[in-house]
Amino acid sequence: MINDKGNWSIDMSAGPIFEQIAKNVHQMLARGALKPGDKLPSARDLAAKLNVNPNTIVHAYNELEAQNVIEKRRGLGTFVREDAPVTGMKKDMLHQAANAYADEGRQLDASIQEAITALKEVWDVG
Repeated sequence: MINDKGNWSIDMSAGPIFEQIAKNVHQMLARGALKPGDKLPSARDLAAKLNVNPNTIVHAYNELEAQNVIEKRRGLGTFVREDAPVTGMKKDMLHQAANAYADEGRQLDASIQEAITALKEVWDVG
């Protein structure tokens, strides 16, 4: 089951809820809050926690299953696959963040060296 480090959150104005739930799973895996082999909450339990329809959770879980991230085990529940592509998820998230940062830097007409320097300064502060 997911521990307290797992942040399940949705924003009713941020697009389809099932996509946000799937994204939450990707983020928790990439950040280590969720690990291969971990059991996910039941659709009913997660729906109650997020105050959404259980069918929305089922839809998200079906998407994650199609992506080979989770698997359903009859009578046992839903689990993160042992071979879930965690490294790829982390890389994708870093690229998304880098693209957003690069776009902002270009809009500010900053050089790549200025952007790298700014990133290092922020990174070192932590």
